[in-house]
Amino acid sequence: MNLPPLILASASPRRQELLRQIRSDFQVVVSRVTEVQGEHLTSRELVRINAYRKAGAVAKTFPDSLVIGADTVVCLQTRIFGKPLDLTEANWMLEQLKGRTHEVITGVCMIHLRKHRLRVFAESTLVTFRPLTSAQIRNYLSQIDPLDKAGGYAIQEHGDALVETISGSFSNVVGLPLEMLRTELSPWEAPPSAGSI
Repeated sequence: MNLPPLILASASPRRQELLRQIRSDFQVVVSRVTEVQGEHLTSRELVRINAYRKAGAVAKTFPDSLVIGADTVVCLQTRIFGKPLDLTEANWMLEQLKGRTHEVITGVCMIHLRKHRLRVFAESTLVTFRPLTSAQIRNYLSQIDPLDKAGGYAIQEHGDALVETISGSFSNVVGLPLEMLRTELSPWEAPPSAGSI
């Protein structure tokens, strides 16, 4: 791909590993913005806003680069689960999710400040959990660090112990929807059209 210099505005090692499947030569610059937690926002609005805030903060320092920011949440009906504050909350989240289908939504922002180009989108995947026992949940949490993961779990880390079925993008549940990102990166190879931002 003939893309401008690429920056991932994320400290997540999982997102870094995923992006390497598309492009190996990118820089990681961690955005220090505080994530919005607005109850008045839908889940899709929330992840898109947070992705934009992360990418935008880094783009101000690196205006000649294409900056990618992302944010992921787990949704059970209208309840939004972000990252748990402690193991007790992680356990509570998994107790709520067991035996049920929830939605994992990742918002992605791609911004090139110098060229005035912006693209923000969100991807959704449905995940159904097994009807877990409390002992199975405790055992799972003893095997991973749930505190930096939306919903308190990582599908790529012993996820088969939790997940019964998945409908949609697996990489989206991990934290970056690769299929959609590949598609969205394609136009950045071509000269921008008028009014692209």
